[in-house]
Amino acid sequence: MSDTRILIVEDDTEIAEFMSRGLSAEGYEVVVAPNGAGLFDNLRDGDVDLVILDRMLPDAEGIDLCRRLRATGDGVLVVMLTARDALEEKLEGLRSGADDYLTKPFAFEELLARIEILLRRSRGTQAVLPAGYADLIIDRARKVARRGGRDLGLTATEFNLLEYFVDNAEIVVSRMDILNNVWGYDFDPNTNIVEVYIAYLRKKMEGPLGPRLIRNVRGFGYILDADSVNAAAPAPGRTERHGT
Repeated sequence: MSDTRILIVEDDTEIAEFMSRGLSAEGYEVVVAPNGAGLFDNLRDGDVDLVILDRMLPDAEGIDLCRRLRATGDGVLVVMLTARDALEEKLEGLRSGADDYLTKPFAFEELLARIEILLRRSRGTQAVLPAGYADLIIDRARKVARRGGRDLGLTATEFNLLEYFVDNAEIVVSRMDILNNVWGYDFDPNTNIVEVYIAYLRKKMEGPLGPRLIRNVRGFGYILDADSVNAAAPAPGRTERHGT
């Protein structure tokens, strides 16, 4: 039996039961809440590893709930569900702080795969020793990132993205490298999810904390480089990697 606790926030009882039954059969501990109030009640009352959050709830909009959740500094994993499949709708969900976005109807196997990937990425498959670059420190065990001693307050996906950059510091990585290694499954290659999350990281890392560390290398991808403020291209001898 897994000790992973999943909170389903869904007002459609049939869909909630469908997910709950399947996840319970996979060994997860499952709690169901029918509205936004139940989301915060359950988060306050006990440990929750992942939230499956419906976008349209009777008492609140899932987007607003996710924003409120992130504003408190809670980094719990969030998979948002919705019947809206337009790209802009998906991006709005991700921008609100969701770690993944799944449209209805969906196969349980896809939901399960995405949950497993998020949990695996969150817990990390590497050693839990702290790592760092320049004035940036990431604590793999606590899933906390700091720059200049200041907690950056990253979500799980933001932390995983930054961890990937730190592990590949001063190496140019392509968008496909990032998609494959951070999200871990096939994603629409035309999506701008990478750009969206890099923008999130930059917003949290810049300002009074110091110069920009993540730089776009036109035609190739991105690089984490302490000299990137004044650099126009990777220094000679630095490795470039390209997605397939």
